[in-house]
Order: sequence, then C-alpha cells, then structure tokens
Amino acid sequence: MDSRASEDGYVIRRRRECIHCKRRFTSYERLEEPNIKVVKKDGVREPFSRDKIRSGLAKACWKRPIKDEQLEAIVAHVESYMYANCETEIDSSKIGELVMQGLANVDQVAYVRFASVYREFKDVRDFVDELQPMLKRHMPPR
Repeated sequence: MDSRASEDGYVIRRRRECIHCKRRFTSYERLEEPNIKVVKKDGVREPFSRDKIRSGLAKACWKRPIKDEQLEAIVAHVESYMYANCETEIDSSKIGELVMQGLANVDQVAYVRFASVYREFKDVRDFVDELQPMLKRHMPPR
C-alpha cells in the first residue's frame, strides 16, 4: 500500500494488506549492517543490539512525557554513529555516553535515571554531582 524511508535512512516502513483477509499491518525492513561487537566493562564482547538500547531508554523514560519517535531518534543516532565510525568494535562506555547525550536533550529526569544506572551511582552525592552542571546551565543568575 505504502512504503517510505525513515528519517535516519536505515529503515523502510511498509504498510501492507493481506490479500486473503484484508487486514492491514506495518512491516519494517532494516539494512543489514556489518556485525559490530560491543566491548563491555569486563572485556566480554557481544553483538550490538539496538533492542538493548531501546530497552534501557524505555526504563529511563518510564512515565515521562516522551514520544516513541524521540527514543527511536536516539537509538538511530547511536546506530548511525557506530556504523559511520566503528569497523568491528565499540566500547559500551561510548554507547552509554551517546545515549546520555541524546537523553539530555530530551528529558532531564530520564537523563538522570539513565545516568544513575549507567554510572552506577552509590549514594545521593553521585546524583548531586551529576545534577550540578545541569542546574548551572538552567538556573538564571541571582
């Protein structure tokens, strides 16, 4: 019925209709990219999974006024960066930083939630340390 490329250019969205039951549905076709391995903190290597990024973002954005399109844009940005700048491997820390940059532009609460897990906050001081730069940027001078 209809086909169009996504904004990031990596996905083709197709609206289809079953010829038997006439039910309509959407399918997504993704370009097959080279297998890039993610190097975890402990040195273990595992295949890149956009679903893991999407899942982490969903947890950080739980009950926040954030659209799925915004989260998908963050995932697409991370994926685009990887395929443009990495040949075979990328550190998980780089992926985390890219996700945090994207969240910082979308929602501050989701950003802090993600940072607390990603940076393994131990106590309230860690939260305060993370919030200080954000507060300085957004507070009017007295």
